[in-house]
Amino acid sequence: MPSATPAADAPALVTELDGVLIRTDSLHEGLVRLIKRQPHLLPAALGWRLRGRAFCRAEVARHVELDPARLPYDEALLSRLTEEKASGRRLVLATVADRRVADAVAGHLGLFETVLASDGTRELSGALREARLRETLGAPHEEARHAPPFMPRVRALFKALRMHQWAKNVLVFVPLLAAHKAMNAPLFLRALLGMIAFSLCASSVYVLNDLLDLDSDRQHPSKRRRPFASGALPLGTGPWLGLGLLGAGAAVALLLPREFLALLGTYYLITLAYSFYLKQVMMLDVLVLAGLYTVRILGGSLAVGIPTSSWLFSFSMFLFLSLALVKRLSEVRRLRLANESVAHGRGYVSGDYEQLAALGVSSGYLSVLVLALYITSKEVTALYAHPERLWLLCPVMLYWVGRVWLLAHRGQVNEDPLVFALKDKVSYAVGVIAAGVLLAAA
Repeated sequence: MPSATPAADAPALVTELDGVLIRTDSLHEGLVRLIKRQPHLLPAALGWRLRGRAFCRAEVARHVELDPARLPYDEALLSRLTEEKASGRRLVLATVADRRVADAVAGHLGLFETVLASDGTRELSGALREARLRETLGAPHEEARHAPPFMPRVRALFKALRMHQWAKNVLVFVPLLAAHKAMNAPLFLRALLGMIAFSLCASSVYVLNDLLDLDSDRQHPSKRRRPFASGALPLGTGPWLGLGLLGAGAAVALLLPREFLALLGTYYLITLAYSFYLKQVMMLDVLVLAGLYTVRILGGSLAVGIPTSSWLFSFSMFLFLSLALVKRLSEVRRLRLANESVAHGRGYVSGDYEQLAALGVSSGYLSVLVLALYITSKEVTALYAHPERLWLLCPVMLYWVGRVWLLAHRGQVNEDPLVFALKDKVSYAVGVIAAGVLLAAA
């Protein structure tokens, strides 16, 4: 950056780490990893905090080693610091972060001549920070400023909710539609409340999942832009946001039968287990994902008080297992293209590509087989005046499943097949045709 004097003669350029050089707080980063890797230390962490922030920072840094290469740096500031260093200007890192964290970052960047940090007894902030800088530099200095966030806070907040994923919760309406009672206003309202409860609960899980997945997301080409991973949203807001969403979802669920509330709680516990551990276990992760889709259908059944047949549950389990495998296939395909062997935070390797494809296609076509068996069952004649017309659904489903998997092989399906379907005109056309067949049969 241009200067009125040679850079070597300019006052030292001082920068803070937390919230300036990195778009996050090192203490919160450490606490998130501590809870994920050593959750049994959470009560101890509360005790550390009671002994002061400096002590808490030191203990967290002692138990959890942050990888400085994975922190979300302010790239504009980092570029400026690099230029100033090259021109001979003295750079100082004076930070509220613990000494272990500060030294790790300084060693990784190789830019700072001097590092001042909290020592476990007193936090280097405010007047103490200024006094230490005067003592160390003995001359005026310039404070480096960070660039404004690339994403407005409100926009980041809504992005963290992943509201586009709420479309999954339309499955709550399936029992109502299957029973041909969609025009029943009281039942429709109850199904709508069920969908809202699931959506709020799901967003709570997404927030928690993004906090626990910081390292994995930051190594991903698109997920690294998520609000918490990128630093657009402070980590400290995550727990409160998650709890608030969970409380709101539970409040809505209280308006529905107690069985629905119990199921919603079970759903939340399963998703917690998935976020902490199950998603790292191959095959078990996709079975859990498929099960969570099916739970939404059961939730709709409990919300409106309409029993759902085993045929629907069987069909949904196979279909959603196929879609979950599409998601994993796309991740493994990315591994291959990047010449990587192991998916970080997942239980799959690049060599699993062909087997995942075989399992996914088989599961998708099994769902069509279940549909065909349902059409020949006695239950159909009670609901449809022309059940024979339902056979048209089979080629429609065979086409859609086959097309999704062919596009997945070509790398044209988003890692989340729901996002793909919401943007795919052909999927909308298939949905319209399927709805037309159901109406014609009824």
